[in-house]
Amino acid sequence: MLNIARNELHRLFLSPLAWVMLALSQLLLAYLFLTHMDYFNSIQSRISAIPGAPGVTELIAMPLLSNAAIIALLISPLLTMRTLAEERRNETLPLLSSAPLSMFDIVIGKFFGTLAFFLLMTLLTVFMICSLAVGTTLDFYQLSAGVLGLILLVASFTAVGIYMSSLTRQPTIAAISTFAILFLFWIIDWASHSTTEFSLFSWLSLLKHFEPMMQGQINTQDISYFLIIIAAFLLLTVRRLDRERLD
Repeated sequence: MLNIARNELHRLFLSPLAWVMLALSQLLLAYLFLTHMDYFNSIQSRISAIPGAPGVTELIAMPLLSNAAIIALLISPLLTMRTLAEERRNETLPLLSSAPLSMFDIVIGKFFGTLAFFLLMTLLTVFMICSLAVGTTLDFYQLSAGVLGLILLVASFTAVGIYMSSLTRQPTIAAISTFAILFLFWIIDWASHSTTEFSLFSWLSLLKHFEPMMQGQINTQDISYFLIIIAAFLLLTVRRLDRERLD
């Protein structure tokens, strides 16, 4: 499993796509970071006298993590589309399936190998935020909750992307279908604002479970939701590949 994860991460960075995505995402996040800082400096004199006014964590750190989540939503289909679709297109999937590994080990290895890229992106973003601790005070509890939420969110993106990649031999189709599914899960709770009959839509929303963690709230129901999404799509991938191996 660890060898699969290591090889997947190595293969990912052999492609210029991963380097370009990482560089552009960090460039964009750095720009947004400076923008949030500029906005905070412009209103600091007005909010400093207000009791309980939002501070650096609420006005800079949390918005930046939310920006990172949106960027991950956009780039995750491009990074996960090749995990299994390209193996099938290059006729290397049967060779991988014949290895003395279970399909569960293969899928989990590819999952963690791809997730490592997003963890690196998250780590670089956290370093950016922690630089503020030099001159101000950060709410590390809220920051930890936000980082945990971002990690669970990108792990969900990765699981969905790997499953969609297992359904086709065309990486482009995998990327488009992954983005469609993720975007649907992102906005599905919009229907629940008009009537209470669609409470299931609200529960299915990624954003609905991500936003409380951005506010520093760590709820077991939110963590359970992300774990269910991750486990469900990974198990679907394992079942799909097991059925293909038997055929």
